[in-house]
Amino acid sequence: MLRELEETVELIPQVFAEPPALHNAPQTVEPTSAQLFAHDAFTNSYYLQFAVKGTLAAMLCYVFYTSLNWPGISTSVVTCAFTALTTIGASRQKQVLRVLGAVVGGFIFAMGAQIFLLPYIDTIFGFTILYIVVTAFSAWIMTSSPRISYFGVQVALAFYLVHLQSFKFETSLSIARDRVVGVLVGLFAMWLIFDRLWGHPAAADMRKTFIANLRLLAQLAREPDLGDRKDALRHIYALGQTINGNFDQVKSLGDGVLFEFGPSRSGDLALRARITQWQSKLRALFMVRGAMLRYRLAVRGFELPPEMEPVQREFDHELSETLDGVADALEGNPAPRVAHLDQALARVESDAAAHPSPHLNDFLALCRTETQLALSVSRECCL
Repeated sequence: MLRELEETVELIPQVFAEPPALHNAPQTVEPTSAQLFAHDAFTNSYYLQFAVKGTLAAMLCYVFYTSLNWPGISTSVVTCAFTALTTIGASRQKQVLRVLGAVVGGFIFAMGAQIFLLPYIDTIFGFTILYIVVTAFSAWIMTSSPRISYFGVQVALAFYLVHLQSFKFETSLSIARDRVVGVLVGLFAMWLIFDRLWGHPAAADMRKTFIANLRLLAQLAREPDLGDRKDALRHIYALGQTINGNFDQVKSLGDGVLFEFGPSRSGDLALRARITQWQSKLRALFMVRGAMLRYRLAVRGFELPPEMEPVQREFDHELSETLDGVADALEGNPAPRVAHLDQALARVESDAAAHPSPHLNDFLALCRTETQLALSVSRECCL
Protein backbone atom coordinates (compact mmCIF):
# COMPACT_ATOMS: atom_id res chain seq x y z
CA MET A 1 0.00 0.00 0.00
CA LEU A 2 2.84 2.42 0.76
CA ARG A 3 4.40 1.72 -2.62
CA GLU A 4 1.12 2.37 -4.42
CA LEU A 5 0.62 5.53 -2.38
CA GLU A 6 4.10 6.76 -3.27
CA GLU A 7 3.52 6.13 -6.98
CA THR A 8 0.18 7.93 -6.85
CA VAL A 9 1.69 10.96 -5.10
CA GLU A 10 4.43 11.13 -7.73
CA LEU A 11 1.78 11.21 -10.45
CA ILE A 12 -0.31 13.98 -8.88
CA PRO A 13 1.78 16.79 -10.51
CA GLN A 14 0.78 15.31 -13.88
CA VAL A 15 -2.84 16.09 -13.10
CA PHE A 16 -2.07 19.79 -12.66
CA ALA A 17 0.51 20.04 -15.43
CA GLU A 18 -1.75 21.65 -18.02
CA PRO A 19 -5.54 21.85 -18.28
CA PRO A 20 -7.08 20.08 -21.27
CA ALA A 21 -8.28 23.30 -22.88
CA LEU A 22 -8.29 24.42 -26.46
CA HIS A 23 -5.36 26.59 -27.53
CA ASN A 24 -7.14 28.42 -30.30
CA ALA A 25 -10.23 29.48 -28.34
CA PRO A 26 -11.03 29.57 -24.64
CA GLN A 27 -13.28 26.85 -23.33
CA THR A 28 -16.70 28.09 -22.35
CA VAL A 29 -19.22 25.99 -20.49
CA GLU A 30 -22.76 27.14 -21.09
CA PRO A 31 -24.83 26.98 -17.91
CA THR A 32 -27.74 24.60 -18.07
CA SER A 33 -31.16 26.01 -17.35
CA ALA A 34 -32.50 25.03 -13.94
CA GLN A 35 -35.70 23.02 -13.87
CA LEU A 36 -38.47 23.67 -11.38
CA PHE A 37 -39.34 19.96 -11.08
CA ALA A 38 -37.30 16.80 -11.51
CA HIS A 39 -37.84 14.98 -14.80
CA ASP A 40 -39.72 12.17 -13.02
CA ALA A 41 -41.50 14.34 -10.46
CA PHE A 42 -44.97 13.12 -11.47
CA THR A 43 -44.10 9.51 -12.31
CA ASN A 44 -41.81 8.36 -9.49
CA SER A 45 -43.86 6.93 -6.63
CA TYR A 46 -41.01 7.55 -4.16
CA TYR A 47 -41.69 11.30 -4.21
CA LEU A 48 -45.32 10.72 -3.28
CA GLN A 49 -44.32 8.38 -0.46
CA PHE A 50 -41.82 10.93 0.86
CA ALA A 51 -44.45 13.69 0.82
CA VAL A 52 -47.03 11.51 2.55
CA LYS A 53 -44.62 10.49 5.31
CA GLY A 54 -43.48 14.04 6.00
CA THR A 55 -47.02 15.39 5.96
CA LEU A 56 -48.32 12.74 8.35
CA ALA A 57 -45.48 13.34 10.83
CA ALA A 58 -46.00 17.13 10.76
CA MET A 59 -49.80 16.76 11.09
CA LEU A 60 -49.37 14.46 14.08
CA CYS A 61 -47.23 17.11 15.82
CA TYR A 62 -49.72 19.85 14.96
CA VAL A 63 -52.68 17.88 16.32
CA PHE A 64 -50.69 17.00 19.46
CA TYR A 65 -49.67 20.53 20.50
CA THR A 66 -53.04 22.00 19.46
CA SER A 67 -54.90 19.45 21.57
CA LEU A 68 -52.73 20.32 24.56
CA ASN A 69 -53.00 24.06 23.84
CA TRP A 70 -49.20 24.25 24.04
CA PRO A 71 -48.13 26.42 21.07
CA GLY A 72 -44.63 26.76 22.47
CA ILE A 73 -43.72 23.30 21.16
CA SER A 74 -44.67 24.19 17.58
CA THR A 75 -40.99 23.66 16.75
CA SER A 76 -41.97 19.99 16.45
CA VAL A 77 -43.49 20.73 13.02
CA VAL A 78 -40.32 22.54 11.92
CA THR A 79 -38.28 19.56 13.13
CA CYS A 80 -40.28 17.23 10.89
CA ALA A 81 -39.71 19.49 7.88
CA PHE A 82 -35.99 20.07 8.47
CA THR A 83 -35.00 16.48 9.28
CA ALA A 84 -37.00 14.73 6.56
CA LEU A 85 -34.23 13.42 4.31
CA THR A 86 -34.11 10.72 1.66
CA THR A 87 -32.78 7.91 3.87
CA ILE A 88 -33.38 6.77 7.43
CA GLY A 89 -29.73 7.11 8.43
CA ALA A 90 -29.37 10.63 7.02
CA SER A 91 -32.58 11.73 8.76
CA ARG A 92 -31.43 10.32 12.09
CA GLN A 93 -28.05 11.96 11.77
CA LYS A 94 -29.69 15.35 11.28
CA GLN A 95 -32.17 14.65 14.07
CA VAL A 96 -29.35 13.89 16.53
CA LEU A 97 -27.56 17.11 15.58
CA ARG A 98 -30.79 19.08 15.92
CA VAL A 99 -31.64 17.81 19.41
CA LEU A 100 -28.06 18.23 20.62
CA GLY A 101 -27.98 21.75 19.23
CA ALA A 102 -31.30 22.58 20.90
CA VAL A 103 -30.06 21.23 24.25
CA VAL A 104 -26.72 23.07 24.10
CA GLY A 105 -28.11 26.32 22.68
CA GLY A 106 -31.36 26.29 24.65
CA PHE A 107 -30.53 24.72 28.01
CA ILE A 108 -26.82 25.39 28.45
CA PHE A 109 -26.28 28.73 26.70
CA ALA A 110 -29.71 30.40 26.74
CA MET A 111 -31.04 29.16 30.07
CA GLY A 112 -27.58 29.23 31.66
CA ALA A 113 -27.21 32.88 30.68
CA GLN A 114 -30.65 33.65 32.11
CA ILE A 115 -29.76 32.10 35.46
CA PHE A 116 -26.09 32.95 35.95
CA LEU A 117 -25.17 35.94 33.71
CA LEU A 118 -28.08 38.21 32.89
CA PRO A 119 -28.86 39.11 36.54
CA TYR A 120 -25.43 40.78 36.63
CA ILE A 121 -25.71 42.51 33.22
CA ASP A 122 -27.55 45.81 33.00
CA THR A 123 -26.19 47.28 29.74
CA ILE A 124 -26.41 46.46 26.07
CA PHE A 125 -22.63 46.19 25.97
CA GLY A 126 -22.59 43.21 28.32
CA PHE A 127 -25.32 41.46 26.35
CA THR A 128 -23.41 42.15 23.13
CA ILE A 129 -20.35 40.38 24.54
CA LEU A 130 -22.53 37.36 25.44
CA TYR A 131 -24.09 37.40 21.97
CA ILE A 132 -20.67 37.54 20.28
CA VAL A 133 -19.29 34.63 22.30
CA VAL A 134 -22.24 32.33 21.52
CA THR A 135 -22.31 33.38 17.85
CA ALA A 136 -18.56 32.82 17.46
CA PHE A 137 -18.84 29.33 18.93
CA SER A 138 -21.78 28.48 16.67
CA ALA A 139 -20.04 29.89 13.58
CA TRP A 140 -16.90 27.90 14.39
CA ILE A 141 -18.98 24.68 14.40
CA MET A 142 -20.95 25.73 11.30
CA THR A 143 -17.77 26.17 9.24
CA SER A 144 -16.28 22.84 10.30
CA SER A 145 -16.95 19.42 8.80
CA PRO A 146 -20.32 18.97 7.04
CA ARG A 147 -20.92 16.08 9.43
CA ILE A 148 -21.47 18.41 12.40
CA SER A 149 -22.03 21.84 10.84
CA TYR A 150 -25.80 21.56 11.36
CA PHE A 151 -25.14 21.31 15.11
CA GLY A 152 -23.71 24.85 15.05
CA VAL A 153 -26.79 26.16 13.22
CA GLN A 154 -29.10 24.69 15.86
CA VAL A 155 -27.04 26.08 18.76
CA ALA A 156 -27.33 29.59 17.33
CA LEU A 157 -31.05 29.25 16.53
CA ALA A 158 -31.90 27.97 20.01
CA PHE A 159 -30.01 30.83 21.67
CA TYR A 160 -31.49 33.49 19.36
CA LEU A 161 -35.01 32.16 19.78
CA VAL A 162 -34.79 32.81 23.53
CA HIS A 163 -32.91 36.11 23.69
CA LEU A 164 -33.77 37.94 20.45
CA GLN A 165 -37.55 37.79 20.52
CA SER A 166 -38.02 41.20 22.16
CA PHE A 167 -36.03 44.32 23.07
CA LYS A 168 -35.47 43.27 26.68
CA PHE A 169 -33.73 40.64 28.75
CA GLU A 170 -35.79 37.46 28.67
CA THR A 171 -36.47 36.20 32.20
CA SER A 172 -38.86 33.32 31.44
CA LEU A 173 -37.27 29.87 31.33
CA SER A 174 -40.21 28.32 29.53
CA ILE A 175 -39.06 29.37 26.05
CA ALA A 176 -35.91 27.22 26.08
CA ARG A 177 -37.85 24.39 27.70
CA ASP A 178 -40.60 24.51 25.07
CA ARG A 179 -38.11 24.54 22.22
CA VAL A 180 -36.31 21.41 23.42
CA VAL A 181 -39.59 19.63 24.16
CA GLY A 182 -40.86 20.56 20.70
CA VAL A 183 -37.76 19.09 19.09
CA LEU A 184 -38.19 15.87 21.07
CA VAL A 185 -41.85 15.62 20.04
CA GLY A 186 -40.85 16.12 16.41
CA LEU A 187 -38.22 13.42 16.66
CA PHE A 188 -40.73 11.00 18.15
CA ALA A 189 -43.18 11.70 15.31
CA MET A 190 -40.43 11.13 12.75
CA TRP A 191 -39.48 7.83 14.37
CA LEU A 192 -43.10 6.73 14.64
CA ILE A 193 -44.19 7.57 11.09
CA PHE A 194 -41.37 8.69 8.81
CA ASP A 195 -38.88 5.94 9.64
CA ARG A 196 -41.46 3.16 9.93
CA LEU A 197 -43.54 3.89 6.84
CA TRP A 198 -41.81 2.94 3.58
CA GLY A 199 -38.38 2.99 5.22
CA HIS A 200 -35.47 3.72 2.87
CA PRO A 201 -32.11 2.58 4.33
CA ALA A 202 -28.95 4.59 3.65
CA ALA A 203 -26.91 1.43 2.95
CA ALA A 204 -29.03 0.65 -0.12
CA ASP A 205 -28.60 4.19 -1.46
CA MET A 206 -24.86 4.10 -0.73
CA ARG A 207 -24.48 0.90 -2.75
CA LYS A 208 -26.65 2.26 -5.57
CA THR A 209 -24.72 5.54 -5.79
CA PHE A 210 -21.37 3.73 -5.70
CA ILE A 211 -22.44 1.46 -8.56
CA ALA A 212 -23.65 4.48 -10.54
CA ASN A 213 -20.26 6.11 -10.03
CA LEU A 214 -18.52 3.00 -11.32
CA ARG A 215 -20.62 3.25 -14.48
CA LEU A 216 -19.72 6.92 -14.87
CA LEU A 217 -16.02 6.20 -14.40
CA ALA A 218 -16.30 3.50 -17.05
CA GLN A 219 -17.92 6.05 -19.35
CA LEU A 220 -15.13 8.53 -18.60
CA ALA A 221 -12.59 5.85 -19.56
CA ARG A 222 -14.25 5.57 -22.97
CA GLU A 223 -14.29 9.35 -23.47
CA PRO A 224 -13.80 11.47 -25.37
CA ASP A 225 -15.25 11.21 -28.83
CA LEU A 226 -12.97 13.59 -30.69
CA GLY A 227 -15.47 14.42 -33.43
CA ASP A 228 -16.03 17.84 -31.87
CA ARG A 229 -13.26 18.70 -29.42
CA LYS A 230 -15.14 21.58 -27.83
CA ASP A 231 -18.22 19.46 -27.13
CA ALA A 232 -15.99 16.65 -25.89
CA LEU A 233 -14.32 18.93 -23.36
CA ARG A 234 -17.67 20.24 -22.18
CA HIS A 235 -19.00 16.71 -21.77
CA ILE A 236 -15.88 15.55 -19.90
CA TYR A 237 -16.12 18.51 -17.54
CA ALA A 238 -19.79 17.80 -16.76
CA LEU A 239 -19.07 14.10 -16.30
CA GLY A 240 -16.20 14.86 -13.92
CA GLN A 241 -18.39 17.17 -11.84
CA THR A 242 -21.04 14.45 -11.54
CA ILE A 243 -18.47 11.84 -10.46
CA ASN A 244 -17.01 14.21 -7.89
CA GLY A 245 -20.47 14.91 -6.49
CA ASN A 246 -21.22 11.20 -6.26
CA PHE A 247 -18.01 10.64 -4.28
CA ASP A 248 -19.23 13.17 -1.70
CA GLN A 249 -22.70 11.65 -1.67
CA VAL A 250 -21.35 8.15 -1.01
CA LYS A 251 -19.35 9.53 1.91
CA SER A 252 -22.42 11.30 3.29
CA LEU A 253 -24.57 8.18 2.95
CA GLY A 254 -21.86 6.18 4.71
CA ASP A 255 -22.18 8.49 7.68
CA GLY A 256 -25.92 7.86 7.69
CA VAL A 257 -25.43 4.07 7.84
CA LEU A 258 -23.96 4.49 11.33
CA PHE A 259 -27.32 5.78 12.57
CA GLU A 260 -29.36 2.85 11.29
CA PHE A 261 -30.17 -0.11 13.52
CA GLY A 262 -31.87 -3.42 12.96
CA PRO A 263 -31.16 -7.02 11.98
CA SER A 264 -29.23 -5.94 8.86
CA ARG A 265 -26.91 -3.53 10.71
CA SER A 266 -23.85 -5.81 10.76
CA GLY A 267 -24.13 -6.48 7.02
CA ASP A 268 -24.68 -2.79 6.27
CA LEU A 269 -21.61 -1.80 8.31
CA ALA A 270 -19.51 -4.42 6.49
CA LEU A 271 -20.74 -3.09 3.13
CA ARG A 272 -19.96 0.45 4.26
CA ALA A 273 -16.39 -0.55 5.20
CA ARG A 274 -15.80 -2.22 1.84
CA ILE A 275 -17.22 0.63 -0.21
CA THR A 276 -15.22 3.17 1.81
CA GLN A 277 -12.04 1.23 1.02
CA TRP A 278 -12.89 0.89 -2.66
CA GLN A 279 -13.85 4.55 -2.96
CA SER A 280 -10.38 5.72 -1.92
CA LYS A 281 -8.94 3.73 -4.82
CA LEU A 282 -11.57 5.02 -7.23
CA ARG A 283 -10.75 8.61 -6.23
CA ALA A 284 -7.11 7.95 -7.09
CA LEU A 285 -8.18 6.32 -10.36
CA PHE A 286 -10.34 9.36 -11.15
CA MET A 287 -7.38 11.71 -10.66
CA VAL A 288 -5.08 9.57 -12.79
CA ARG A 289 -7.72 9.38 -15.51
CA GLY A 290 -7.77 13.18 -15.54
CA ALA A 291 -4.08 13.13 -16.44
CA MET A 292 -4.60 10.35 -19.01
CA LEU A 293 -7.18 12.44 -20.85
CA ARG A 294 -4.43 14.86 -21.84
CA TYR A 295 -2.79 12.11 -23.87
CA ARG A 296 -6.15 11.08 -25.34
CA LEU A 297 -6.84 14.70 -26.35
CA ALA A 298 -3.26 15.14 -27.63
CA VAL A 299 -2.81 18.33 -25.63
CA ARG A 300 0.37 20.24 -26.48
CA GLY A 301 3.24 18.56 -24.67
CA PHE A 302 1.33 15.26 -24.26
CA GLU A 303 1.38 13.96 -27.84
CA LEU A 304 1.92 10.23 -28.39
CA PRO A 305 3.10 8.49 -31.57
CA PRO A 306 0.15 8.00 -33.96
CA GLU A 307 0.96 4.28 -34.11
CA MET A 308 -0.03 3.93 -30.45
CA GLU A 309 -3.58 5.22 -30.87
CA PRO A 310 -5.12 1.72 -31.43
CA VAL A 311 -3.53 0.21 -28.31
CA GLN A 312 -4.40 3.31 -26.31
CA ARG A 313 -8.05 2.97 -27.30
CA GLU A 314 -7.94 -0.75 -26.53
CA PHE A 315 -6.52 -0.03 -23.07
CA ASP A 316 -9.24 2.53 -22.37
CA HIS A 317 -11.88 0.05 -23.54
CA GLU A 318 -10.56 -2.72 -21.28
CA LEU A 319 -10.41 -0.31 -18.33
CA SER A 320 -14.02 0.60 -18.99
CA GLU A 321 -15.00 -3.07 -19.20
CA THR A 322 -13.23 -3.77 -15.90
CA LEU A 323 -15.15 -1.02 -14.09
CA ASP A 324 -18.43 -2.10 -15.65
CA GLY A 325 -17.65 -5.67 -14.58
CA VAL A 326 -17.22 -4.54 -10.98
CA ALA A 327 -20.58 -2.76 -11.20
CA ASP A 328 -22.18 -5.91 -12.63
CA ALA A 329 -20.77 -8.00 -9.79
CA LEU A 330 -22.09 -5.58 -7.17
CA GLU A 331 -25.52 -5.71 -8.80
CA GLY A 332 -25.46 -9.49 -8.48
CA ASN A 333 -25.43 -10.31 -12.17
CA PRO A 334 -24.76 -14.04 -12.61
CA ALA A 335 -22.20 -13.59 -15.39
CA PRO A 336 -20.34 -10.29 -15.07
CA ARG A 337 -18.35 -9.21 -18.08
CA VAL A 338 -14.72 -10.30 -18.32
CA ALA A 339 -12.01 -7.75 -19.13
CA HIS A 340 -8.37 -8.28 -20.01
CA LEU A 341 -6.85 -5.09 -18.70
CA ASP A 342 -3.48 -6.64 -17.84
CA GLN A 343 -3.13 -7.96 -21.39
CA ALA A 344 -4.02 -4.55 -22.81
CA LEU A 345 -1.34 -2.99 -20.60
CA ALA A 346 1.21 -5.49 -21.91
CA ARG A 347 0.36 -4.49 -25.50
CA VAL A 348 0.72 -0.80 -24.60
CA GLU A 349 4.17 -1.45 -23.13
CA SER A 350 5.18 -3.51 -26.19
CA ASP A 351 4.13 -0.77 -28.62
CA ALA A 352 5.84 1.85 -26.47
CA ALA A 353 9.11 -0.07 -26.76
CA ALA A 354 8.70 -0.19 -30.54
CA HIS A 355 7.83 3.52 -30.89
CA PRO A 356 9.93 5.50 -28.41
CA SER A 357 8.75 8.98 -27.44
CA PRO A 358 9.82 11.50 -24.76
CA HIS A 359 6.35 11.36 -23.13
CA LEU A 360 5.99 7.59 -22.98
CA ASN A 361 7.56 7.07 -19.55
CA ASP A 362 4.95 9.20 -17.81
CA PHE A 363 2.19 7.72 -19.95
CA LEU A 364 3.21 4.16 -19.06
CA ALA A 365 3.41 5.03 -15.38
CA LEU A 366 -0.16 6.34 -15.52
CA CYS A 367 -1.33 3.21 -17.36
CA ARG A 368 0.28 0.94 -14.77
CA THR A 369 -1.29 2.89 -11.90
CA GLU A 370 -4.74 2.71 -13.49
CA THR A 371 -4.32 -1.03 -14.02
CA GLN A 372 -3.25 -1.62 -10.41
CA LEU A 373 -6.13 0.38 -8.99
CA ALA A 374 -8.81 -1.08 -11.26
CA LEU A 375 -7.67 -4.69 -10.84
CA SER A 376 -7.34 -4.25 -7.08
CA VAL A 377 -10.97 -3.11 -6.80
CA SER A 378 -12.08 -5.87 -9.19
CA ARG A 379 -10.35 -8.63 -7.22
CA GLU A 380 -11.63 -7.41 -3.86
CA CYS A 381 -15.16 -7.04 -5.17
CA CYS A 382 -15.29 -10.54 -6.62
CA LEU A 383 -13.89 -12.30 -3.54
